[in-house]
Amino acid sequence: MSKSVYILGGAQTDFSFNWTRNDRSLFDIFSSVVQSGLENTKLAPKDIQVSHVGNFVAELFAGQGMLGGFFGHVHPDFSGMPASRHEGACASGSLAALAAMADIESGRYDLACVAGVELMRNVSGDIAADHLGAACWRGEEATSAQYVWPHMFSNLAAVYDQRYGLKYEHLMGISKINFENGARNPNAQTRKWKFTDSSFTADAEANPIIEGWMRRQDCGQVTDGAAVVFLASEERAVEYAKARGLTLEDLPRIKGWGHTTAPMLFETKMKESENQEYVFPWVRKAITDAYSRAGIVGPEQLDAIETHDCFSVTEYMAIEHFGITAPGEAWKAIEDGRIAFDGKIPVNPSGGLIGLGHPVGATGVRMLLDSYKQTTGTAGDYQVEGAKTVATYNVGGSGTTNCSFVVGVD
Repeated sequence: MSKSVYILGGAQTDFSFNWTRNDRSLFDIFSSVVQSGLENTKLAPKDIQVSHVGNFVAELFAGQGMLGGFFGHVHPDFSGMPASRHEGACASGSLAALAAMADIESGRYDLACVAGVELMRNVSGDIAADHLGAACWRGEEATSAQYVWPHMFSNLAAVYDQRYGLKYEHLMGISKINFENGARNPNAQTRKWKFTDSSFTADAEANPIIEGWMRRQDCGQVTDGAAVVFLASEERAVEYAKARGLTLEDLPRIKGWGHTTAPMLFETKMKESENQEYVFPWVRKAITDAYSRAGIVGPEQLDAIETHDCFSVTEYMAIEHFGITAPGEAWKAIEDGRIAFDGKIPVNPSGGLIGLGHPVGATGVRMLLDSYKQTTGTAGDYQVEGAKTVATYNVGGSGTTNCSFVVGVD
C-alpha cells in the first residue's frame, strides 16, 4: 500500500435494540452511533474532513435516500463537509471504507468518518426478505423462492455437497461457535438467547428448515444497527496519538485490502468456477490481494478473522478461501477446533452475523471496528489474547461484491 491509513476508533449500536418499537428512526440510529464514535475517540465534528456512509436498502425499508445529508443534523459543525453514500448489498460498509481510504491515500483529506447504518426490523419478515432480494438479479434467479437468500446459500451448500461432500453437522459446528461467541459480546443481538442440544441438529422443531439446506440456526440475524470508524493519514494519526500520550505503534492501521466483483448470477459464478480450485475465485483473490498488500502469506500470520457468515455455509466457504484449509476441507478446521474462540485462528470472536447480528450496510464497518478492538486489546470479554493482526471478509450478494482487509499494529 502506497500510504498508511490508521483506525482511530469508533462505536457501534446495540444490535439487539429494536429502534422502531422504541419510536426511533433511521436518523436516530445514525446520529447515535456518530455521536458515540466522536465521544469514544475524543474527536470533534469540526475535525472530520470527509465522510462516507455504507447503506444497502434505506429507500425500501425507510423510504429514505440521501443519507450523507444526515451529518449536518447530527451537529452543525458537520454542515458543508463532503459526504457520500455507497451501496454493494451486504458489503456496502466495506465500500464506504475503501472510498475513505482512497481519499486519505490521495492526500485529499487526512481524517475521514466511515459510517454504516440500516433500519430493518420495521417491517414483517416476508417483506424484509423481499426487500433484501434486491441484491440478486430480480426476475432472473431465485424466482420461485419464498426466502431469497436462504435459497441462494442453500444452493451454495448443494454445490459444496456435489463437489466435495458436505455434512450438516459441520455447518452446525460453525453456528454453535458463533452463538457462543455472541454470548460474550455486550452488543450482540443473540447474547441472551438460549439453546438446547437439539438446536444444533436437523431436528424439525428445534431447528426448522427455512429453505433447502438452510435451517433456522444456519441464518445470520438481520437487524437494526450502525457502526462507525474514523480513518486517518499517518500525519494525522501521529498528531492524534501524541495528544493522547500514545505512539503511532499503538494505533492499528489497515495494512492490506482486496476488492473484487463477480458476475451477479449465482449460476454464472458456478459455471465459471466449475474447473477451478476454489468455488469462488473472486473471493480468494480479494483475500489474497489483502494478504499481499499487507505483506503476509496466509492465515498463519493472523491472530483472528472476522468473516461474513450471513449463513453457516458462507463461513464454511470462507474458511477455505482464507487458506485455513485446502478447498473442500473446511470441515477439518471445525472438527479440530482451530476456528473456536480458544483455537489457533479464532473466526468471528465477535459472534459474527449469526451471533452478533447483521444490519446489512453496517457489517463491513463493524468488522473494521472489531479488528480495531482486537488489535488494541479493547474487545472485553471476546478479546483474543495477544491479537495483533486481524483479517476481514465481507460479501455482497451471492459472492458478487467481495471485500477483505488486514488490520494490525506494528
